[in-house]
Amino acid sequence: MATRAAHKRLTREYATLQKSPPEYITAHPSESNILEWHYILTGPPDTPYHNGQYWGTLTFPPDYPFAPPAIRMHTPSGRFRCSERLCLSISDFHPKSFNPAWEVGTILLGVLSFMTGEDVTTGSVTATEAERRGLAERTRWWNSTGGGSWQAEGKAGLNKGGKGFGAIKAGDGGRRFREEWPEVDEENWRWMREEGVDVATGRRVSKGVDGTVEEEKSQKEGGTVVAEKREAAAIPEGFLARNKFYMIGGALFLYVLAARLVKDQQQ
Repeated sequence: MATRAAHKRLTREYATLQKSPPEYITAHPSESNILEWHYILTGPPDTPYHNGQYWGTLTFPPDYPFAPPAIRMHTPSGRFRCSERLCLSISDFHPKSFNPAWEVGTILLGVLSFMTGEDVTTGSVTATEAERRGLAERTRWWNSTGGGSWQAEGKAGLNKGGKGFGAIKAGDGGRRFREEWPEVDEENWRWMREEGVDVATGRRVSKGVDGTVEEEKSQKEGGTVVAEKREAAAIPEGFLARNKFYMIGGALFLYVLAARLVKDQQQ
Protein backbone atom coordinates (compact mmCIF):
# COMPACT_ATOMS: atom_id res chain seq x y z
CA MET A 1 0.00 0.00 0.00
CA ALA A 2 1.33 3.39 -0.98
CA THR A 3 2.25 5.92 1.67
CA ARG A 4 0.44 9.23 1.64
CA ALA A 5 3.54 10.91 0.23
CA ALA A 6 3.89 8.31 -2.56
CA HIS A 7 0.19 8.56 -3.45
CA LYS A 8 0.38 12.35 -3.62
CA ARG A 9 3.56 12.29 -5.69
CA LEU A 10 2.30 9.74 -8.22
CA THR A 11 -1.04 11.54 -8.57
CA ARG A 12 0.81 14.77 -9.36
CA GLU A 13 3.09 13.01 -11.87
CA TYR A 14 0.12 11.50 -13.67
CA ALA A 15 -1.43 14.95 -14.04
CA THR A 16 1.88 16.23 -15.44
CA LEU A 17 2.07 13.39 -17.97
CA GLN A 18 -1.47 14.03 -19.14
CA LYS A 19 -0.74 17.72 -19.60
CA SER A 20 2.67 17.37 -21.25
CA PRO A 21 3.36 13.77 -22.35
CA PRO A 22 6.93 13.06 -23.53
CA GLU A 23 7.30 12.13 -27.18
CA TYR A 24 6.78 8.41 -27.91
CA ILE A 25 5.58 7.77 -24.31
CA THR A 26 2.14 7.10 -22.80
CA ALA A 27 1.57 5.96 -19.22
CA HIS A 28 -1.07 5.72 -16.51
CA PRO A 29 -1.51 4.10 -13.08
CA SER A 30 -3.71 1.05 -12.63
CA GLU A 31 -7.20 1.88 -11.37
CA SER A 32 -6.85 -0.68 -8.58
CA ASN A 33 -3.31 0.17 -7.47
CA ILE A 34 -1.55 3.48 -7.92
CA LEU A 35 1.81 1.76 -7.37
CA GLU A 36 1.39 -0.22 -10.63
CA TRP A 37 1.79 1.84 -13.77
CA HIS A 38 1.35 0.72 -17.35
CA TYR A 39 3.23 2.38 -20.20
CA ILE A 40 3.47 2.17 -23.97
CA LEU A 41 6.62 3.20 -25.80
CA THR A 42 6.17 3.90 -29.51
CA GLY A 43 9.26 2.96 -31.49
CA PRO A 44 10.97 6.15 -32.77
CA PRO A 45 11.84 6.67 -36.46
CA ASP A 46 15.27 5.62 -37.70
CA THR A 47 15.36 2.69 -35.26
CA PRO A 48 14.52 -1.01 -35.73
CA TYR A 49 11.56 -0.40 -33.40
CA HIS A 50 9.89 2.21 -35.63
CA ASN A 51 6.10 2.33 -35.04
CA GLY A 52 6.30 -0.63 -32.66
CA GLN A 53 3.94 -0.63 -29.68
CA TYR A 54 5.90 -1.69 -26.60
CA TRP A 55 3.85 -2.23 -23.47
CA GLY A 56 5.36 -2.55 -20.02
CA THR A 57 4.89 -1.87 -16.32
CA LEU A 58 6.52 0.16 -13.58
CA THR A 59 5.99 -1.26 -10.10
CA PHE A 60 6.69 1.40 -7.49
CA PRO A 61 7.63 0.71 -3.87
CA PRO A 62 5.39 2.14 -1.11
CA ASP A 63 8.06 4.69 -0.17
CA TYR A 64 8.51 6.15 -3.67
CA PRO A 65 10.20 8.54 -4.58
CA PHE A 66 12.87 7.50 -2.11
CA ALA A 67 13.24 4.13 -3.87
CA PRO A 68 13.02 3.26 -7.59
CA PRO A 69 10.44 1.07 -9.37
CA ALA A 70 10.81 -2.37 -10.89
CA ILE A 71 10.78 -1.99 -14.67
CA ARG A 72 9.44 -4.61 -17.07
CA MET A 73 8.56 -4.76 -20.76
CA HIS A 74 6.00 -7.35 -21.80
CA THR A 75 5.91 -6.94 -25.58
CA PRO A 76 8.61 -8.91 -27.46
CA SER A 77 11.14 -6.42 -28.79
CA GLY A 78 14.37 -8.27 -29.49
CA ARG A 79 15.94 -5.98 -26.87
CA PHE A 80 14.51 -7.11 -23.52
CA ARG A 81 13.30 -10.39 -22.05
CA CYS A 82 9.53 -10.33 -21.75
CA SER A 83 8.17 -9.52 -18.27
CA GLU A 84 11.55 -9.77 -16.53
CA ARG A 85 12.89 -7.02 -14.30
CA LEU A 86 15.42 -4.82 -16.07
CA CYS A 87 18.69 -3.84 -14.43
CA LEU A 88 19.00 -0.11 -15.09
CA SER A 89 20.39 2.75 -13.03
CA ILE A 90 16.80 3.99 -12.70
CA SER A 91 15.35 0.62 -11.59
CA ASP A 92 15.09 -1.26 -8.30
CA PHE A 93 18.38 -3.01 -9.10
CA HIS A 94 20.20 0.16 -8.03
CA PRO A 95 18.25 1.84 -5.22
CA LYS A 96 21.26 3.80 -3.95
CA SER A 97 21.79 5.53 -7.30
CA PHE A 98 18.15 6.60 -7.67
CA ASN A 99 17.47 10.33 -7.47
CA PRO A 100 14.12 11.23 -5.78
CA ALA A 101 13.85 14.17 -8.20
CA TRP A 102 13.37 11.74 -11.10
CA GLU A 103 9.77 11.31 -12.13
CA VAL A 104 7.81 8.76 -14.17
CA GLY A 105 8.50 10.66 -17.38
CA THR A 106 12.23 10.73 -16.60
CA ILE A 107 12.25 7.01 -15.89
CA LEU A 108 10.46 6.11 -19.13
CA LEU A 109 12.70 8.37 -21.19
CA GLY A 110 15.61 6.45 -19.68
CA VAL A 111 14.02 3.13 -20.67
CA LEU A 112 13.46 4.37 -24.24
CA SER A 113 17.02 5.66 -24.47
CA PHE A 114 18.47 2.37 -23.21
CA MET A 115 16.22 0.39 -25.55
CA THR A 116 17.46 2.19 -28.66
CA GLY A 117 21.09 1.62 -27.66
CA GLU A 118 23.11 -1.58 -27.55
CA ASP A 119 24.33 -1.72 -23.94
CA VAL A 120 23.97 -5.11 -22.28
CA THR A 121 22.39 -5.60 -18.86
CA THR A 122 20.35 -8.10 -16.84
CA GLY A 123 17.10 -8.59 -18.72
CA SER A 124 18.43 -7.57 -22.13
CA VAL A 125 18.80 -9.81 -25.19
CA THR A 126 20.60 -9.58 -28.52
CA ALA A 127 18.97 -9.74 -31.95
CA THR A 128 19.62 -8.57 -35.49
CA GLU A 129 18.07 -5.41 -36.86
CA ALA A 130 15.90 -7.51 -39.20
CA GLU A 131 14.60 -9.55 -36.28
CA ARG A 132 13.76 -6.43 -34.30
CA ARG A 133 11.95 -4.89 -37.26
CA GLY A 134 9.99 -8.10 -37.74
CA LEU A 135 8.95 -8.07 -34.08
CA ALA A 136 8.03 -4.38 -34.29
CA GLU A 137 5.56 -5.15 -37.09
CA ARG A 138 3.78 -7.65 -34.86
CA THR A 139 3.69 -5.70 -31.56
CA ARG A 140 0.09 -4.54 -31.87
CA TRP A 141 -1.01 -8.06 -32.72
CA TRP A 142 0.96 -9.50 -29.79
CA ASN A 143 -0.45 -7.02 -27.26
CA SER A 144 -4.10 -7.49 -28.22
CA THR A 145 -4.04 -11.28 -28.71
CA GLY A 146 -1.61 -12.30 -25.98
CA GLY A 147 0.81 -13.55 -28.61
CA GLY A 148 -1.88 -15.38 -30.59
CA SER A 149 -3.58 -17.02 -27.58
CA TRP A 150 -6.83 -15.12 -28.14
CA GLN A 151 -9.78 -17.27 -29.15
CA ALA A 152 -13.03 -16.30 -30.84
CA GLU A 153 -15.01 -17.24 -27.73
CA GLY A 154 -13.01 -14.66 -25.79
CA LYS A 155 -11.19 -17.30 -23.77
CA ALA A 156 -7.44 -17.43 -23.36
CA GLY A 157 -4.94 -20.20 -23.83
CA LEU A 158 -2.67 -21.59 -21.14
CA ASN A 159 -0.85 -19.12 -18.90
CA LYS A 160 2.90 -19.35 -18.67
CA GLY A 161 5.62 -17.46 -16.85
CA GLY A 162 5.21 -14.20 -15.06
CA LYS A 163 7.46 -13.88 -12.01
CA GLY A 164 6.84 -11.42 -9.22
CA PHE A 165 4.34 -8.65 -8.54
CA GLY A 166 3.86 -6.62 -11.71
CA ALA A 167 4.76 -9.43 -14.11
CA ILE A 168 2.30 -10.27 -16.89
CA LYS A 169 1.51 -13.86 -17.75
CA ALA A 170 1.88 -14.80 -21.40
CA GLY A 171 -1.02 -16.55 -23.09
CA ASP A 172 -3.83 -14.57 -21.45
CA GLY A 173 -5.45 -13.81 -24.80
CA GLY A 174 -4.61 -10.13 -24.44
CA ARG A 175 -6.96 -9.77 -21.45
CA ARG A 176 -4.63 -7.69 -19.28
CA PHE A 177 -3.68 -5.37 -22.11
CA ARG A 178 -7.37 -4.94 -22.97
CA GLU A 179 -8.18 -4.06 -19.34
CA GLU A 180 -5.48 -1.39 -19.15
CA TRP A 181 -5.67 -0.05 -22.71
CA PRO A 182 -9.26 -0.58 -24.00
CA GLU A 183 -9.12 2.20 -26.61
CA VAL A 184 -5.70 1.17 -27.88
CA ASP A 185 -6.85 -2.45 -27.99
CA GLU A 186 -9.84 -1.48 -30.12
CA GLU A 187 -7.54 0.40 -32.49
CA ASN A 188 -5.26 -2.64 -32.71
CA TRP A 189 -8.12 -4.93 -33.69
CA ARG A 190 -9.29 -2.45 -36.31
CA TRP A 191 -5.75 -2.30 -37.69
CA MET A 192 -5.52 -6.11 -37.83
CA ARG A 193 -8.78 -6.33 -39.77
CA GLU A 194 -7.75 -3.62 -42.23
CA GLU A 195 -4.28 -5.08 -42.75
CA GLY A 196 -5.49 -8.67 -43.04
CA VAL A 197 -3.41 -9.87 -40.07
CA ASP A 198 -3.84 -13.51 -39.07
CA VAL A 199 -4.95 -13.55 -35.41
CA ALA A 200 -3.15 -16.84 -34.79
CA THR A 201 0.26 -15.88 -36.19
CA GLY A 202 0.36 -12.08 -36.43
CA ARG A 203 1.40 -12.21 -40.08
CA ARG A 204 -0.42 -10.54 -42.93
CA VAL A 205 -2.26 -12.91 -45.23
CA SER A 206 -3.58 -12.50 -48.75
CA LYS A 207 -5.70 -14.62 -51.05
CA GLY A 208 -4.05 -16.18 -54.05
CA VAL A 209 -5.53 -16.56 -57.52
CA ASP A 210 -7.09 -19.89 -56.55
CA GLY A 211 -8.63 -18.37 -53.40
CA THR A 212 -6.22 -19.98 -50.97
CA VAL A 213 -4.75 -17.90 -48.17
CA GLU A 214 -1.04 -17.21 -48.43
CA GLU A 215 1.31 -15.45 -46.05
CA GLU A 216 3.02 -12.41 -47.49
CA LYS A 217 6.63 -13.03 -48.43
CA SER A 218 7.79 -9.89 -46.62
CA GLN A 219 6.39 -11.30 -43.38
CA LYS A 220 8.02 -14.67 -43.91
CA GLU A 221 11.39 -12.99 -44.18
CA GLY A 222 10.70 -10.86 -41.06
CA GLY A 223 12.25 -11.06 -37.60
CA THR A 224 10.86 -14.08 -35.77
CA VAL A 225 10.81 -16.37 -38.79
CA VAL A 226 14.39 -15.46 -39.63
CA ALA A 227 15.37 -16.34 -36.10
CA GLU A 228 13.52 -19.67 -36.32
CA LYS A 229 15.28 -20.52 -39.59
CA ARG A 230 18.64 -19.60 -38.14
CA GLU A 231 18.08 -21.71 -35.02
CA ALA A 232 16.88 -24.65 -37.09
CA ALA A 233 19.91 -24.43 -39.36
CA ALA A 234 22.21 -24.38 -36.37
CA ILE A 235 20.94 -27.65 -34.88
CA PRO A 236 22.74 -30.11 -37.21
CA GLU A 237 25.95 -28.11 -37.05
CA GLY A 238 25.81 -27.99 -33.26
CA PHE A 239 25.27 -31.74 -33.02
CA LEU A 240 28.24 -32.54 -35.25
CA ALA A 241 30.47 -30.08 -33.43
CA ARG A 242 29.60 -31.50 -30.04
CA ASN A 243 30.02 -35.14 -31.05
CA LYS A 244 32.72 -35.10 -33.71
CA PHE A 245 35.31 -36.89 -31.55
CA TYR A 246 32.89 -39.70 -30.74
CA MET A 247 32.07 -40.06 -34.42
CA ILE A 248 35.74 -40.19 -35.40
CA GLY A 249 36.44 -42.77 -32.68
CA GLY A 250 33.48 -44.86 -33.79
CA ALA A 251 34.65 -44.80 -37.40
CA LEU A 252 38.16 -45.95 -36.40
CA PHE A 253 36.71 -48.75 -34.30
CA LEU A 254 34.56 -49.97 -37.20
CA TYR A 255 37.60 -49.81 -39.53
CA VAL A 256 39.75 -51.92 -37.19
CA LEU A 257 36.93 -54.40 -36.67
CA ALA A 258 36.37 -54.75 -40.43
CA ALA A 259 40.12 -55.24 -41.00
CA ARG A 260 40.24 -58.08 -38.44
CA LEU A 261 37.25 -59.81 -39.98
CA VAL A 262 38.86 -59.67 -43.42
CA LYS A 263 42.13 -61.00 -42.00
CA ASP A 264 40.34 -63.87 -40.22
CA GLN A 265 38.54 -64.84 -43.41
CA GLN A 266 41.79 -64.87 -45.38
CA GLN A 267 43.40 -67.21 -42.80
